Amino acid sequence: MKKSAWKNYVFYIAISEAVGLLAGFLIREGTKMYAQTIAKPPLAPPAILFPIVWTILYALMGISAARVSLREASARRKRALYIFAAQLVFNFFWSLIFFNAQAFGVAFFWLLALWALILWMILAFKKIDPLAGYLQIPYLVWVSFAGYLNCGVWLLNK
Repeated sequence: MKKSAWKNYVFYIAISEAVGLLAGFLIREGTKMYAQTIAKPPLAPPAILFPIVWTILYALMGISAARVSLREASARRKRALYIFAAQLVFNFFWSLIFFNAQAFGVAFFWLLALWALILWMILAFKKIDPLAGYLQIPYLVWVSFAGYLNCGVWLLNK
């Protein structure tokens, strides 16, 4: 792999992981309160699972975006990377809405928008680099599960 390709991979993985790290840092008090006081739905996994899963998912996001960015410049590629950026922004703010504001209803609808952006990103990435699109399927599945958890928390804590 060319040196410039490695730089792309490092850049996109670092950006993706940084979004997760910053969100995690900003919500640390909110997650403590959540763990102690909020009723959770059945199937809610242990808290330790979330940073592990998210670290893997952010790495996959970065790998996919790097793969797309290394393809020939085009309007389609540019649009796909804008969708990638938009879903990262939505991902970041969902954590703040859910954990810090504990606005569970708003967070649920925000998550639906994030889910749609992820699906759009998958479709856009697949047209450019099929593997890049497929690498995002675990993310979509996890956010689907997060939707179940978010909705359950909302209904149990009205």
